[in-house]
Amino acid sequence: MKKHMSEQRKKEIMAAYLFLLPTLIGYAIFIAGPTIAAFTLSLCKWDVLTPPNFTGLSNFRRLLHDARFLIVLKNTLIFTAGAVGLEIIIGLIIALMINRGAPGILRYFFRTTYFFPVIVSLASVSIVWQFLLNTDFGPINYYLGKLGFDRIPWLSSSRWALLSVIGLFAWKNLGFYMILFLAALQSVPRQLYEAAEIDGASSWQKFWGITLSLITPTLFFAIVIGLIGAFQLFDAPYIMTEGGPGDATRTLVMYIYLNGFRFLKMGYAVSSSMVLLAIILICTIFQFGVGRKWVFYQ
Repeated sequence: MKKHMSEQRKKEIMAAYLFLLPTLIGYAIFIAGPTIAAFTLSLCKWDVLTPPNFTGLSNFRRLLHDARFLIVLKNTLIFTAGAVGLEIIIGLIIALMINRGAPGILRYFFRTTYFFPVIVSLASVSIVWQFLLNTDFGPINYYLGKLGFDRIPWLSSSRWALLSVIGLFAWKNLGFYMILFLAALQSVPRQLYEAAEIDGASSWQKFWGITLSLITPTLFFAIVIGLIGAFQLFDAPYIMTEGGPGDATRTLVMYIYLNGFRFLKMGYAVSSSMVLLAIILICTIFQFGVGRKWVFYQ
């Protein structure tokens, strides 16, 4: 009997591995393999036209003293913090407003309206915003002038350019987070609010003690995917400002593209991408570690 069970167990394990085999092969070819190859290239000097020349950690040492790399890294961090913060905070506020008292038809209208930009490509949205924010003939500056304000160089000033890109990205993805939070809010039991009202809890106490506590898994998910997506931004600043003025809106991914495909410094570009990968991994691991203290699962 034991021998029969053992053979049956082996067959089940073999069948499981056979089902997993296509996924494992795909992972090895499209994820693990390219990652190993990229790390290997980051240790080389390679201009694409000649064979790679192994140089060890020289690319990474050079990054530490590259003033331009530090600027684009700073831009990326500022952009990520600003965009993700706006997306989550405003998305949560809108979700609370819709969930609290909006009729069914209005709720459907607002969900559709706010979510529509999410399904539009970022490149298309960037072209539209480039026109809206044009200093000379953009509609926004036109109406600001009608109100008595001076024209604002949204995309041609280092003071305003990065803020403009942050605003675009946050507006583009706002609907996605609104839908996430709205789904989470609708899953909160009404009985908890009724019990809190009987105990005399204020609106803020109900929000902080009940609503926010029960949607922390969704909030955690939103922060993680928001940071990963923002760190990889390329389309919007490339189309709207091409990283300018100067390097005011140049992100780390744009810097990787610039070195790899314009200057043909592929080894140096790959080393920059390894730094980006490390930053994303560290941030994600840190969030999972800290999340144990504030994320509450029912």
